[in-house]
Amino acid sequence: MKEIRGKFIGRIKRTDMVESFRFLPSEKIDFLPGQFLQVIFDEQNRSNKALNKYLSFSCAPDKDYIEVTKKLTESEFSTKLKDLKQADEVLFKAPMGNCVFNTEDRRTTFLVGGIGITPVISILEYITDNKIDTDICLLYSNWTKKDIAFKEKLDALSEENESIKVIHVLVTCEVEEEGCFKGMIDKNLMYL
Repeated sequence: MKEIRGKFIGRIKRTDMVESFRFLPSEKIDFLPGQFLQVIFDEQNRSNKALNKYLSFSCAPDKDYIEVTKKLTESEFSTKLKDLKQADEVLFKAPMGNCVFNTEDRRTTFLVGGIGITPVISILEYITDNKIDTDICLLYSNWTKKDIAFKEKLDALSEENESIKVIHVLVTCEVEEEGCFKGMIDKNLMYL
């Protein structure tokens, strides 16, 4: 684990409240799909939990950039992210975490809700980019269809890679649609 600076290069709106932030690191960060990093806005006080937060990588490790994704609120940390300007530098401490994708696994199921999708995006992108032979089933729960972060990316990944199956579970949807179930993730969905 080391500290690396990254230049802010852009943002991507994922939902009304969720945005991804991309940075060009000063040097390559060697991380595994599923790992996370610490974003450090307060370098003087490293224990400042309001401004120094942990976020998952929401991109595959082989990209030229690093990406993190956050549900934006009115917090100090979210405000700092929202206020980033092109080429602003941010300090990162990375990589961290050991809940990572094992390339030997031939079948994996993810149960994910809301913004918890970020490490899974890193994993799915890595699997697709590297053409890894594995079957993936993602049960992804959100309140409504407009709350589905990375919907377009998930659709593209599952179209590009037939071994990735994405099932959207919407708590408040009116009717079930193809690839979408109404309700909560429960034991009944586990037998699809």
